[in-house]
Amino acid sequence: MPRKIPAGNWKMNGLQSTLSELKTLEDKHGDADIAILICPPFTLISACEDTPFDIGGQDCHTAESGAHTGDISAEMLADAGASYVLVGHSERRTDHGETDALIAAKAQAAYNAGLIAVICIGETLQEREAGKTLDVIDTQLAGSVPDKADAQNTVIAYEPVWAIGTGKVPTTAQIADVHAHIRRRLQDRFTDGAEFTLLYGGSVKGSNAADIFAVPNVDGALVGGASLTAADFSPIIVALESA
Repeated sequence: MPRKIPAGNWKMNGLQSTLSELKTLEDKHGDADIAILICPPFTLISACEDTPFDIGGQDCHTAESGAHTGDISAEMLADAGASYVLVGHSERRTDHGETDALIAAKAQAAYNAGLIAVICIGETLQEREAGKTLDVIDTQLAGSVPDKADAQNTVIAYEPVWAIGTGKVPTTAQIADVHAHIRRRLQDRFTDGAEFTLLYGGSVKGSNAADIFAVPNVDGALVGGASLTAADFSPIIVALESA
């Protein structure tokens, strides 16, 4: 069965003082039966190592090392205490022009370093309105997911770009359609495609989490702003534990 994962992406937020939120979260969910993933900024990864949560980086370079000023390698993330890394987040695709091929290379670098790659895919509002959602998903899955992916080293996160941080959320029927399509494509390509964890990301919060987690093939969430405080993230974790 796919693992249940509530994943918090702090993005470019968080200072040493923010770590008190993790202590509060630990008091509430330190013995949770599901794997809670926190992806803080690179500067806080080592400081999070003593928590009971899984820790992930928000990006990595394709190379192990070298003259790449300002970048960080998957090996460095692992050395700092991370066990996961996000690749292909829509903000990286948009802000940095990342291609499917580059994202696949980053995922492979994650595998090489022993990290689990959370590969993000999703359509823009323009693509959704043009009826191209599933075509975009097919292209991104084919180009961003390496051939060496499996259910143990890869998580797929569907994040409709138009729903990230906007408060807009697809209907449960729309989420169900896309997640079912992703599952079919993974099963077509990989022998363990039925076991991949599929996360939904896009304005997930405590008030809508239970409805989203009731959707077939939704195994967790990739949460942005609502993961920054224990008060906001805890209800999402509770909803997933109950799903």
